[in-house]
Amino acid sequence: MSNNQDPAFWAAARKHLIRYGGSFDPAIIERAEGSFVYDADNRPILDFTSGQMSALLGHSHPKIVTAVQRQMAKVAHLFSGMLSRPVVELAERLAALAPGLDRVMLLSTGAESNEAAIRMAKLVTGRHEIVAFSKSWHGMTGAASSATYSAGRKGYGPAMVGSLTIPAPNTFRPRFRHADGSLDWKTELDDAFGLIDSQSVGSLAAFIAEPILSSGGLLELPLGYLAALKEKCRERGMLLILDEAQTGVGRTGTMFAFQRDGVTPDILTLSKTIGAGLPLSAVMTTAEIEDTAHERGYLFYTTHVSDPLPAAIGLAVLDVVEEEGLVERARHIGGRLFDGLSQLKSRFECVGDVRGRGLMLGVEIVKPDGSGGSDHELGSRIAAEAFRRGLSMNIVKLPGMGGVFRIAPPLTISEDEIDLGLRIIAQSIEAASAAGASPAGIAAE
Repeated sequence: MSNNQDPAFWAAARKHLIRYGGSFDPAIIERAEGSFVYDADNRPILDFTSGQMSALLGHSHPKIVTAVQRQMAKVAHLFSGMLSRPVVELAERLAALAPGLDRVMLLSTGAESNEAAIRMAKLVTGRHEIVAFSKSWHGMTGAASSATYSAGRKGYGPAMVGSLTIPAPNTFRPRFRHADGSLDWKTELDDAFGLIDSQSVGSLAAFIAEPILSSGGLLELPLGYLAALKEKCRERGMLLILDEAQTGVGRTGTMFAFQRDGVTPDILTLSKTIGAGLPLSAVMTTAEIEDTAHERGYLFYTTHVSDPLPAAIGLAVLDVVEEEGLVERARHIGGRLFDGLSQLKSRFECVGDVRGRGLMLGVEIVKPDGSGGSDHELGSRIAAEAFRRGLSMNIVKLPGMGGVFRIAPPLTISEDEIDLGLRIIAQSIEAASAAGASPAGIAAE
């Protein structure tokens, strides 16, 4: 019997764990190293999602391990009114990487950083309405949850007053089209803000956006969209908040995704990738905005603000990204992965679209009947087949967006590991398609 089938373990899990979304993978993970996690049978499982899209440098990177041990032996946590060298040094390093965003606050999670950003935008503008994309995910706490539209809105009572949304641009399934069928995002954006203007009570504070909407199905903002969005905000006296929880720190082939567009947000939030799997997030903004917020009594006083341990980890992450040339590597090896996935699209009818940039890519599984509709069931079967073969891929399981794989391996992944993952994906598509086509396979599901 496999050690993963430990009856006591699963009985205790069923009895004591609160289920927080989806189902658990059928394995007990004992350790992780590099691009792999290892189950109770010591079976390597290639991690194509960097844990929860966070292990930017892979698992147990030696320099991260050393940084944790060294800083833990010095000081890990302090009274929130105290400062340490790692905190100030990380703020200085981040500010140098994003010119114009000179003020930094270090927190723990992505939701927390978005809460802080939204709270700051409301105080500085003196307004309360927050706009987000219809396929967005910004967190599961108060204001962040109210600005999350891809899931989790039903059954929890009223969202925060002033929560508004516009459609997310989707080049694969465009709502507004040019004569050639391509996405007319300019008309779509104009139409969307016309609706916002009609709904607003005159208190528009900010727009919060992901440069690539991850949980919404890996929807990338087209080139030019971000500049147009910032202009829409400027015209209305709104601030632009960019949530780069997953796109930040090199993953897309630039240090921050917004840099491709030459558009600097008013407020930037980072998490996930900056901590390489440990809880660290950041809010970055201009000196002008921070000065105004401070003058008006900005308050975001939390237990783990400015903690030295995660700050030291953030410094180690930036060191490794620079020393190992990982921003350029994300472009190079991301191109290899994109090409490989595109070959699968040519080979399999069920692969409808490959999109994204760098090492943050999406693969949409569609019904092979020619309708082009997303195929959530086939996508789930492919994911299960891949896991059985030693590959972990995350599939979006949200209504209306089923069948989209989010592929974001560590920036340290090797070319051989990329090729291994592509082989397993191909094998899994073949097996899942064959199982779905046979009555026995359908019954088994």
